[in-house]
Amino acid sequence: MTVSNAAAGALPERLAKPARKPVRHRNDSRFSWLVPTLYILFLAVPIYWLVNMSFKTNEEINSVFTLIPANPTIANYKIIFTDPSWYSGYINSITYVVMNTVISVLAALPAAYAFSRYRFLGDKHLFFWLLTNRMAPPAVFALPFFQLYSSFGLIDTHIAVAIAHCLFNVPLAVWILEGFMSGVPKEIDETAYIDGYSFPRFFVKIFMPLIASGIGVAAFFCFMFSWVELLIARTLTTTDAKPISAVMTRTVSASGLDWGVLAAAGVLTIIPGALVIYFVRNYIAKGFALGRV
Repeated sequence: MTVSNAAAGALPERLAKPARKPVRHRNDSRFSWLVPTLYILFLAVPIYWLVNMSFKTNEEINSVFTLIPANPTIANYKIIFTDPSWYSGYINSITYVVMNTVISVLAALPAAYAFSRYRFLGDKHLFFWLLTNRMAPPAVFALPFFQLYSSFGLIDTHIAVAIAHCLFNVPLAVWILEGFMSGVPKEIDETAYIDGYSFPRFFVKIFMPLIASGIGVAAFFCFMFSWVELLIARTLTTTDAKPISAVMTRTVSASGLDWGVLAAAGVLTIIPGALVIYFVRNYIAKGFALGRV
């Protein structure tokens, strides 16, 4: 005991005593909420201004600057909900967007599984070629699509726009799903085959629940990209399947822009995307964690 105490006393004081942890004062995090709050408010300003304009008349919009409508009116929303040419645009957009989302995800699932589980000649080049279709601007494909669909009599149909949007949504869905599938061990596939599962049964009952978050992320991005795309949708439609983004150009007239109706249409256009984000918000967070979003 004497030797031990003497040895301990011979040690330098900074080694004999444990280092003190730095004390964090509560004042350091007092204003940590300030920057995120200001950022959110900055992003919300255009949305608020759009909602604000939707309850104003054109006279008030063009005459005075007001943060709150002086004489609020819902006449702009009445026009959209009572005029068939307006509300049919929303129906058309939702119809072909949902069709495209379903087709893109169903086509991307087996393709992503093949890229994640098998190695074949030219697989990396084929995967890169798929992504180049997503990188290409829609204007490159507008005229070829128009000529092709004209020969098949598919112009001004929902299925025409849905299939055309698969050009850039399927590669995106394949890329996202391949990352999620690669995170699932291959031993699960082998164990299922040993247990007597056929491939369709294994894929639906076991594999798809494991990548449910990836399917949600892929469906979200397919929905959003198809919802906001204008050039191809406008090129392939005339009347019966015209999307809301094309209908909104009707507000231009000799007297100018109908700002109130245009703002109300913009507010209603934001709602579907906001609802989709709300329902898949947890899946998107997992996509960020895996580095595929």
